[in-house]
Amino acid sequence: MDSDIGNEQRLSDEAAINAVDPLELAHRRPDWSASRPMTAAQKIMTLLIVLALAGAAWLWPLRTAQGVIAACTLFYVMLTVYKFIVIRASLSPSAILSFSPEDIRAQEPREWPMFTVLVPMYKEPETVKQMVAALSAMDYPADKKDVQILLEADDTLTLEAARKLDMPPGFHIREIPESFPRTKPKACNIGLHLARGEYLVIYDAEDLPEKDQLKKAVMAFEASPANVVCVQSRLNYYNPHQNALTRWFTAEYSAWFDLQLPGLAALNAVIPLGGTSNHFKTRVLQELMGWDAYNVTEDCDLGVRLGRAGYATRMLETTTWEEACSNLPFWIKQRTRWLKGYIQTWFVHMRNPWRLLRELGPANFLHYHLLIGGVIFSALANPIFWLMALIWIIFRPEGISQLFPGPVFAMGAFCLFAGNIVFTYVNIVGCCKRQRDSIMWWSLLTPIYWMMMSYSGWRAFIQFFRAPFVWEKTQHGLVKKN
Repeated sequence: MDSDIGNEQRLSDEAAINAVDPLELAHRRPDWSASRPMTAAQKIMTLLIVLALAGAAWLWPLRTAQGVIAACTLFYVMLTVYKFIVIRASLSPSAILSFSPEDIRAQEPREWPMFTVLVPMYKEPETVKQMVAALSAMDYPADKKDVQILLEADDTLTLEAARKLDMPPGFHIREIPESFPRTKPKACNIGLHLARGEYLVIYDAEDLPEKDQLKKAVMAFEASPANVVCVQSRLNYYNPHQNALTRWFTAEYSAWFDLQLPGLAALNAVIPLGGTSNHFKTRVLQELMGWDAYNVTEDCDLGVRLGRAGYATRMLETTTWEEACSNLPFWIKQRTRWLKGYIQTWFVHMRNPWRLLRELGPANFLHYHLLIGGVIFSALANPIFWLMALIWIIFRPEGISQLFPGPVFAMGAFCLFAGNIVFTYVNIVGCCKRQRDSIMWWSLLTPIYWMMMSYSGWRAFIQFFRAPFVWEKTQHGLVKKN
């Protein structure tokens, strides 16, 4: 009898899943999807800019080089000042929503709303048991947790590992049919359509969220204006000391989630979301047609779409602990995917610049370019300027000095000293805030980390044209056991 009921439930789930269009955004709003990486107009404009620069370089090589370098240097100065403004804003009381254990206890007893938890997984059988245990241990009523474990149909190892477990009530295994593109947001869109919760959150397979995070998220929404439809938790790592790579990664995340994103929230800026632990109002997310299945950094894109639709995101003082990638080849693949997604996002939302300006407003339009465009620009331009500086230091050729007339040289010197100090100092402060004193000094070696990011950036740039939808998955389960 139990077997018959189980088979009937599985058939019902399959029918519900097959009725979902995980590519709804691409089908209904192709102008907002990366299914077409560049429009014809963008290709033509890019070609015209390249031809204009090539022609100018042919006719006026020195002046053209000076102009390009001056523009790049000015942008570097803007990024440096912008980073300082954002970090300063993170000190504002409005930067992050905070609730103490006493605040939570004061709410009890109360009726907590249904909360849907999406857990997309692919080829991660070793993390299933930990994931189920972590979500079961969360301090939230069991009958109010709607947990959707999203597994690909051809991932037999993870499916078998999940089905061997005695799943708690409210936990559901969803088998995602094979289809193109093979991405995390496609699976999440299916989970979104099946969601029963008033609120929804995504966790990665290896995540260890703080036990009271769901209650804090509910309280954050209830304490915020109606236009706040996303609450982003802070992310950090539980294996920071594994090797040099995990130390740099931890310093970067400490600065990003503990300083920069709260600063952006205080400035009411558009926020590129993290890939996990972002809590949503389910109804609004469904109205926005979920995630773009073709964008390999779907969280960043969704953050921009929320801003364009007039919604706001706030930061929540609670942490989800993740596994920092400790293997360099896997880290490069992960960072390549993130940066490729930033490139996709920039081109998608710049299809109509005037409309983007109107919907975001002038301030957020500037935030958008300094955030999204700044990440891309820095990754691609840094090696070129590093190489010129190295050539100048070693050989002192006259030609390079001519490329930096007085004002440009002054701005370049400012970026070299003040800019690098600011970027390094941000990581140090982030480590201090997280009480990671032993990692703090590794931030002094972050130029090595920046070189790795630039390599990944150029890899992402090439992939954007050759393989825009390839999803280079992050490998988990590499934490060294004591």
